[in-house]
Amino acid sequence: MKHLLLRLEPVIWLLFGLGIMVGTMLMTAWIAVVGLGAPMGLIPADALAFERAHALGSTLIGRVVLAALIALPLWKGAHHTRHISIDMGNADRDGLVAPLLYLIAIAGSVLGIAAVVRL
Repeated sequence: MKHLLLRLEPVIWLLFGLGIMVGTMLMTAWIAVVGLGAPMGLIPADALAFERAHALGSTLIGRVVLAALIALPLWKGAHHTRHISIDMGNADRDGLVAPLLYLIAIAGSVLGIAAVVRL
C-alpha cells in the first residue's frame, strides 16, 4: 500500500494544492460576499435568488465550478488530516490511515460530482 501511495503522491499533491486554492480563495470570497455583503445591503436582494443561482449552476462553467467547490476541499481536508496523524506520532499507521482518508475523499467527490451533474 505504501508503494501505491508513493506513486500517487504527485496526483494527491495536485488535488491538495487545488483544494487549498479553492478553499482559501474562492470560498473565502463567497463567504465574504454572501455573509457580509448581503446583510449590509451591498448586494441587491434578487442577486441571491434561487432561479438566478440555478441558472448559473446549470451552465457548463457553473457546473465545473460547483464540482470544484465540492470535491477539491475534500482532498485538502484528507491530506491535512493524514499529515496531522503522522505528526501526532502515527507514522506507523499511515498505510492504514491514508487509504481510508483518500477513499472518503474519492467517495465524497464522486457523490458531489454526481449531484452537480444532475442539476
